[in-house]
Amino acid sequence: MTVILSIKPEYATKIFAGEKQVEYRRPIKNVNKVVVYVTKPVGKVLGEFEVDDILCAAPEDLWEKTSHIGGISKKAYFEYFKDTHQAFALEIKNVKRYEQERELKDYGLKMASQLFVIYKKTSAMGGKILFIVASL
Repeated sequence: MTVILSIKPEYATKIFAGEKQVEYRRPIKNVNKVVVYVTKPVGKVLGEFEVDDILCAAPEDLWEKTSHIGGISKKAYFEYFKDTHQAFALEIKNVKRYEQERELKDYGLKMASQLFVIYKKTSAMGGKILFIVASL
């Protein structure tokens, strides 16, 4: 399935530069494609990537395995996964930055938050939101 993820500008920059090869998330499964919404001050959809695999482990174990490709500080990582027993990392491949920035309204959304949204593409630029899955 395809999801739209809100990603901070500093991390999106690293994804598009090929420096960040995993995207950390709390529980997320069955994702094969991510549309990247870059949060404010950018506030645009800038591209997408495919998910090669989804890694799941205790936060400490996942950090040991992926910290060299995570593009995030140890402090920020452990703050994000504070009070959780499982951490997830989407392995990023085939990153595509769009030639033109897109608006959330192009995907049927008025605003973004720390949610991920399942998105079903129905035409070249058309699609529909199936449902909002969970708060991250």
